[in-house]
Amino acid sequence: MNSEMLYALRDVAGVPSHPIVFLLLGVLTFALHIAAVQVMLGATALVLANAFSRNPMRRRLAAAMTTTAKIAVSVAVVLGVAPLLFVQVTYDPFWYTSNVLSAWWVIGFILLLIAAYMALYFFYSRNHHLEDPRQDARSGWSLVAALALFLVVGFIMHVLTQQMLSPEKWMAWYAPNGVIDPSGRTLHDYNLWRFGFFIALAAPVSGAWLFAYRRYLGAGQLADAAYLQWVGRLAGRMLHVGGVIALALFAGWMSTLPANIASFATSPVVLLSVALLLLTVLLPALLGPRTLNSSLGYAPFALGAVALIAVAALREVLRWTVLKGVHGYDVFTYPVHMDWYSNVLFFATFALIGGSTLAYFLAVAWKVGQTPKGQIYTPSPFIDRIGTASLWLIGVWIVQFFVVGFVVWAR
Repeated sequence: MNSEMLYALRDVAGVPSHPIVFLLLGVLTFALHIAAVQVMLGATALVLANAFSRNPMRRRLAAAMTTTAKIAVSVAVVLGVAPLLFVQVTYDPFWYTSNVLSAWWVIGFILLLIAAYMALYFFYSRNHHLEDPRQDARSGWSLVAALALFLVVGFIMHVLTQQMLSPEKWMAWYAPNGVIDPSGRTLHDYNLWRFGFFIALAAPVSGAWLFAYRRYLGAGQLADAAYLQWVGRLAGRMLHVGGVIALALFAGWMSTLPANIASFATSPVVLLSVALLLLTVLLPALLGPRTLNSSLGYAPFALGAVALIAVAALREVLRWTVLKGVHGYDVFTYPVHMDWYSNVLFFATFALIGGSTLAYFLAVAWKVGQTPKGQIYTPSPFIDRIGTASLWLIGVWIVQFFVVGFVVWAR
């Protein structure tokens, strides 16, 4: 398929802001989304590895990670919507074609994700006493099913992303041997190195998460020293072993790039991403006991988040390089029809409503973690005002939504 055809598939309405805005927001929101996905996968795997032990520390971790995984699914789903929308806006000829070619799986994605979450929640509902090693963990099959289905939906999304990068193969996939196949039942293209890299990152990301978890417990004196040390050792192993495996898979991914863009493997964005991932793996060893005794315990996860932003940028630059360098499609030539209202509304929602609400939840969670065991935390007047302000902002947003809708309808 030539570049003229690709340009003809664009939305004639253009985009409401410059494409660079969508690309930057896509990088940021994808990094947040994939961090939640990796915590979800890592936490679920930790539950599976520890829930059936009689060791009290392993059972305690399994109980905590069950709650973590359950929440991480919700966060991953919510944060996954934004990068999906951004790629639909900027790369619509590629994304929609890829979706149509595997439509059956696109629809199945939703059903499988629902089934995965229900399986995870079923395990949670059956094991409210998971922390007690004297009681058996029940319905382990549902946990295995949840983890397997999470991997399947991740693979579907990987295939859709991979297929959009190969427009020269679309006709062969749509009409193999000249016979049209409109069923959409086939997953046509994948790169196991790339998929494996993003899945393997779950180990070091979850290891960094465990360091934050340990610091959270330690600050509030919510656990004994033996448990904190055990969690620290486990987190270190996950960081080191998982980090090495992830980087090996990353090297495999880069080695499979087409010959005409093979130099991308040594580009600055790739080197920066590798450097940040390595630094994340090494950081706990560099900080030593301060990961337990100070707020630096949160540093590995914070640095890991920065590394994931670099990886997300790498992924976006690679997409642009393939589509521009190989197929002659330049996203920056997309016609811009500036829509100031939607731009202001989006950034105001993101900064004011999202910022205030997130700040309130993080502040409460932080303060609860700092409260010694046996004491009840009471929010300060300042934190109360943040929570009240976020509720008012949400109310104002809902009112303006209906007012604008009514005005548009009335005109």
